[in-house]
Amino acid sequence: MRGRLLTVIVAGFLIGAMGGAAALLLTGGASDPNVTTTGKALIGGPFTLVDQHGKTVTDRDFRGRHMLVFFGFTHCPDICPAELQVIAASLDELGPKAEEVIPVFVTLDPERDTPEVMADYVKNFGSRFVGLTGSAEAIAEAAKAYRVAFSKFENKDAVGDDNYSIDHSAFVYLMGRDGEYITHFNYGAPAAKMTESLRRYL
Repeated sequence: MRGRLLTVIVAGFLIGAMGGAAALLLTGGASDPNVTTTGKALIGGPFTLVDQHGKTVTDRDFRGRHMLVFFGFTHCPDICPAELQVIAASLDELGPKAEEVIPVFVTLDPERDTPEVMADYVKNFGSRFVGLTGSAEAIAEAAKAYRVAFSKFENKDAVGDDNYSIDHSAFVYLMGRDGEYITHFNYGAPAAKMTESLRRYL
């Protein structure tokens, strides 16, 4: 039930964010670059967060390169590591062009995901990855800008540091060199499909 409710919330966010392009976004993952849509996607925007090295960064620090942005948390048991592996594999397949893309993992769990935790986590997926955390308020603002739906819930069967988990939407967003939204990838899209789409846009 929790998963279905989150899906409804995500769909509502995306319809509002996409305007005339909403139908494409909700029906098939990365949009075709040969298809013209009306309106401008209201996904993405300014943020001020902290990277895995403890340095404060903003969205403007990524200008000039594409970003693959994914929101999740390090205690995520399956979806997050699986999707980060897909991103890593896709960039490996991309070859030298991968230097034009920065994979960015933004935590939705700043309470546990300190810069040190993020550093240990993202290095499992390759040296390209940037891990971002920050205050709860800063994370909420970034999630709102990217139309990411998430909710914290108690894990009654766990104790200590694992006594809660987070439901969240699981889209990977491709942002342009200017920081504007280009397209997205649904959870479960294979690395080859992501690579193919990246080649079209780079």
